[in-house]
Amino acid sequence: MIILGIDPGLQKTGWGIIFSEGHALQFKACGLIKTNNADALADRLAALHHGLSAVIDQWKPDTAAVEETFVNNNPASALKLGQARGVCLSVPAIMGIETAEYSANKIKKSLVGTGHAAKEQVGMMIRTLLPGALKNNGGQIGADEADALAVAICHAHYGRTLKAYATPTR
Repeated sequence: MIILGIDPGLQKTGWGIIFSEGHALQFKACGLIKTNNADALADRLAALHHGLSAVIDQWKPDTAAVEETFVNNNPASALKLGQARGVCLSVPAIMGIETAEYSANKIKKSLVGTGHAAKEQVGMMIRTLLPGALKNNGGQIGADEADALAVAICHAHYGRTLKAYATPTR
């Protein structure tokens, strides 16, 4: 199963693609969709839509997962992030891809074992679970890309369980 993980943001949206078969995970790709701060909000959201659509067209994921956002102190920033998140949720859905959401704590817990893990701990687990990620990315993965890969890994773990409980047995 090909999984698309998305770390939403208006300025930078991280995305990560992994392949999951049973308990085995394999890195495929990751990247950023950047928008120009000088552009109008509608244009930035459209750029995010086009960028995410291009990733989906190229990698044809079977499923997608998006990180839930936390409440921001700045209401204007929170609204803009919410709009970007709406694009990140709607693009896969419009393209017929089942899309899940996970809280940051659940993502961290699925990788590290605790919901309050530090970014460094999450990064270490990504390097451990997806050793090809660094090799294929010139030894560097940005924070937003790492977060997107973490979302995809979380979905590989939890999505399998959710599907098992949702499928009726006879």
